[in-house]
Amino acid sequence: MNIKTVITQDTINLHLKGTTKEEIISELLDVLVSAHQINDKEIAFAAIMEREQKMSTGMKHGVAIPHGKSNTIKDLVACLGISDNEIDFQAMDKKPCRIFIMTLSPLDQTGPHLQFLAEMSLLFKSPQKRVELLEAKTYEDVLKILSE
Repeated sequence: MNIKTVITQDTINLHLKGTTKEEIISELLDVLVSAHQINDKEIAFAAIMEREQKMSTGMKHGVAIPHGKSNTIKDLVACLGISDNEIDFQAMDKKPCRIFIMTLSPLDQTGPHLQFLAEMSLLFKSPQKRVELLEAKTYEDVLKILSE
């Protein structure tokens, strides 16, 4: 899967303003709505929050990958956001998060969803990539970091 076909300039927000998990998720969904990737923000929010209630998607090293599935989604969609604030996302390492990659996928498709999550997890294991993302000034910077 080519990350750049899923995450584009239209699906990146370099300055998320939310201060809670719910606000960050809502802001990321606004990105997907603005990019015409989803039509029903409320259903998408419910799907993401249902997944969060099972187990937080806060990973390690300041990265969270909120995700969910919905019958309103036809193909995998994703967005990336960098927060201006450190957010308590109940991460595995108990540290706050600033890098967020959200994905939504159809209920009946597992492959693309799992492949995307695996690629994102591998990408953000690199401390250098995380620092570069936090320092990115433009959408082009982010896309370059994702493609290297």
